[in-house]
Amino acid sequence: MMTHMCIDTSVRAARYETGMSVTLLGDACATKDLLIGGETIPAGTVQKSFLAALNGRFATVVNTRDYLETAGF
Repeated sequence: MMTHMCIDTSVRAARYETGMSVTLLGDACATKDLLIGGETIPAGTVQKSFLAALNGRFATVVNTRDYLETAGF
């Protein structure tokens, strides 16, 4: 799943259309370089920007290791 497409849309829909509380494993999804106005935005920057935008208001963004430790695995 690409963070800038499916993940972003799914998280926002889950939060506001269903009222679900969302935990997003930020290191379990990825994206790609994006182009705008002839400029390439590196995938790492796209990923961090989308995760930062979702964190707090739409989801709690955590990494997989922390999630599994919290869940008792």
